[in-house]
Amino acid sequence: MTATDDELIVGVRDFALTLKAVIEPTGALGFAAARREAAGSGLRVGVIVSGGNIDPTRLAAYLQ
Repeated sequence: MTATDDELIVGVRDFALTLKAVIEPTGALGFAAARREAAGSGLRVGVIVSGGNIDPTRLAAYLQ
């Protein structure tokens, strides 16, 4: 599976705003791809999310 840069940014933003978790864009890769592929399917999907190595300035830009 692949994900676009925009999908990764949305994943980072969703984790930060919804779960109050800081993850780096590549940490959101599995989530972004699974979200797109499983949307509306009714399937339960588990994804491992990792990595909090993100520049605070870049994270702030993603949250705007």
